[in-house]
This record gives sequence, structure tokens and C-alpha cells, in this order.
Amino acid sequence: MDIVAAYERAVKENKKTALATVVLVEGSAYRRAGARMLITEDGQLTGAISGGCLEGDALRKARMVIMQQEALLVTYDTMDDEAAINSTGYSVLVTLFSTENRKAPQPGSILFFSDRQMISNGFESIPYKNELLADVEDALVRQQSIVSGYRGYTAFIECVKPLISLVILGAGNDAIPLTKMSAILGWNTSIVDGRPNYATSDRFPLVNKIIVAKPEKVLESVEFKEWTAFVLMTHNYNYELAFLQNILPLHPLYIGVLGPKKKLERMLSELADAGIFITERDLEAIHGPIGLDIGSETSEEIALAIVAEIKAFFSDRNGQPLKYKNSVIHSA
Repeated sequence: MDIVAAYERAVKENKKTALATVVLVEGSAYRRAGARMLITEDGQLTGAISGGCLEGDALRKARMVIMQQEALLVTYDTMDDEAAINSTGYSVLVTLFSTENRKAPQPGSILFFSDRQMISNGFESIPYKNELLADVEDALVRQQSIVSGYRGYTAFIECVKPLISLVILGAGNDAIPLTKMSAILGWNTSIVDGRPNYATSDRFPLVNKIIVAKPEKVLESVEFKEWTAFVLMTHNYNYELAFLQNILPLHPLYIGVLGPKKKLERMLSELADAGIFITERDLEAIHGPIGLDIGSETSEEIALAIVAEIKAFFSDRNGQPLKYKNSVIHSA
């Protein structure tokens, strides 16, 4: 993640930092609870907590926190213009604060809990830690963030979704902008191709992994998880057909196929003739032609449409314009 990388750079450069976290949102807002921004003592910002209107004041508050070495709870009314680690599954981050007594100590982020590790910062000294930990485990099981009170303090128990893993089959020039956009979003990205002169770090410096393999060997090098999206854009019909034959029995949640619908229909027909049973769930997982309908023509525009569709899919959204949404952007 960009914030983690920025923090590691700051540590190496001996810079002090503060982490601004949105812990509670009422009504509609650009960012929901859990949005974060890292601020260094020299004013460098990584991440965002709003559409841009709060960052300046947050920077001033963060510098005060850095100087005083004490957490601070701040309330913003965005209706007023003047106000202006890498887990395999879900994880939970706990931020503790007091709205009843703003002058009381504000513990801030005190606990990270995932399927692999637990990292605490002052959590062990909290008298109600067992009660809080039970709520943390409940949030992890339900995969849902909650806000709960404990003896004058409020805990934002944020259930953090796993990062999307993007596996791009095809190392052609049209895959380059897709990897750039994926890197901006912090997705774990792999490039796969059978041509070693195409799948190179010089051509794809921002990807996490480069795989040169035949289609039947690809899955031996890919960590296949629930939040993995496969994008087929090799422009090699036989390569993609062979890969689909290997991946469909595993029932991935998302497969995007670049190209006309007739190409995909032909692939599915040939797979069925080869004895591959394709379920309704598989058909729902296959997106072809891939991407949202935004009038894309250039490779950069196509990449934007692909990224938008993948994000909408894993967020369980339909990609419609927000102007037609009758409820708040982010649910409570």
C-alpha cells in the first residue's frame, strides 16, 4: 500500500509522521470511515481523507500532533465551506477515541488483527480489552465494520477488505496502462505471457510479479485467492482457451476477456465440446467483452474501463452514475 511504503521511506529518512484516520461519518461524504492519510513533519501527504477540502487543515492538525506526541480527535462539517500489510483475507484495524471528553487521551490506532498476525499499540493496557477483542473477532467473522462504546471511549472497529490481486494474461503494449492504473490503486499485479521478450521488468516496472509460462502452467505460479481477478488480453486465442480450460474448474469470481462477444461464445462452445462443464456461476464470473461502457477507444481508455469494472464488481456496485443514486455514497 502507498501509505505503508511512504511510512517506511519516512522512517529511513528519520522523519516524524502522523496518521489521519476518518473514524466516523454522518450523512454523505467523499470518503468513508477508514480513509487514511499519512503526513510527514515536512508536509508530505500520502492518501486522502476527503475530496481535497480537508487536507490543508488536517496537515496543520497533524503537525501539532507530531510536535505534542499526542493523538487528537477533530470534527469536520463538510457542509460548511470554512471547514474546508498484506493479508490473505479480511483484517481488522481498531481506532480508539473519546467524543465525550475531547481533552482526554486519544489512543488512536491500537490494534491490527488478521488471519496471520496481531499487532498492538497500547492494547494490552486497556481494562476492557477482552470485551473489545470479542467485538474485533465478531467484525472479522461478519466481515463488517462496527462502532462500539467502552466506558467513555468509542472504538471504530474497521473490517478491512483484502487487496485485489490482478492477474493479466498478455504482455502486449495495451497491458502497460492497465498495470499503471493497477499500481496507483495498490493492487497486487502479475503479468503472464508465454513470450519472454515481452514479459520483462523493463516493460512492466510497476508489477509485483512477472510470469513466463505456458497456459497450463500459469496456475503453478499464481497465488489464487478469493479476491483475484483474471484479465485475458493476450490476443492469442489458443493460449486463452487453454488457460480457461484450467481455471474454470476452480470457479474464480472474476474473469475478464478482451475482445468481441463472438470470440467468447466460440471459446465457451469449444470448452463445452471438450467436456468442460460450465456452470451458471462460471458464466456470471466471466465478463466478456470486459469493461464498463464508457466509450473507450485507446488502450488507456480501455484500461480505465477494465479497472472500473473490476473495482465495481468486488465492491458489489453496478457502476451507475452517482447522480442517480438515491442513498448516501457509502453506507454507514
